[in-house]
Amino acid sequence: MRVLLVEDDELLGSAVQAGLVQAGYTVDWVHDGVDAAQSLTFDGHDLLVLDLGLPRKDGLTVLRELRQRGSDLPVLILTARDAVEDRVRGLDLGADDYLIKPFDLDELTARLRAIGRRRAGRSSLSIRHGNLEFDPAARNLTLDGEAVPLHAKAIAILEALLECRGRALTREQLEQMLYGWGEGVESNTVEVYIHHLRKQLGKELIHTIRGVGYMIPKEK
Repeated sequence: MRVLLVEDDELLGSAVQAGLVQAGYTVDWVHDGVDAAQSLTFDGHDLLVLDLGLPRKDGLTVLRELRQRGSDLPVLILTARDAVEDRVRGLDLGADDYLIKPFDLDELTARLRAIGRRRAGRSSLSIRHGNLEFDPAARNLTLDGEAVPLHAKAIAILEALLECRGRALTREQLEQMLYGWGEGVESNTVEVYIHHLRKQLGKELIHTIRGVGYMIPKEK
């Protein structure tokens, strides 16, 4: 999943970015509200982690403008503002969750996973499909109960396809989940990892939809 992180504190932003990347997210980081608003016109993010006390444009203004455009992008507010009225205002403006600084990175990633589950309409912690089971928290995959070692990018592709079962994802959509801003995108990366997934998990798992992309069909 691709996260837009909006945080003006360099040390905190760097730590959060590193922690989210380690947890399997692709992270784009901006430092003020104006850059955040501009970045949100790009439709490639799955989650927004938003500070409130931002330079140039307040985080609540960014959130209000996002919802006024009709965007349903999940938003977790990350802020030092701990007054009840601030939390109520943020939630009423459309935030999905609220985390007060200082915080633990494990709690942040757990809250993001919970938001992701709700967005996908899934209540269980693990994603199951046939004889596959994927644990998003541990980034572990098992096939018939046996652990399957996979590259982090292959896991990211598989997770995206599992969460969107029955819907084809284009190569461009999958690339957006794998690479943040400034990272070089190799032309055949997605195809290479799809090949590895089919080799390890079976050719019938991931279907190629001609002219569109890739899909894991829903179970019958």
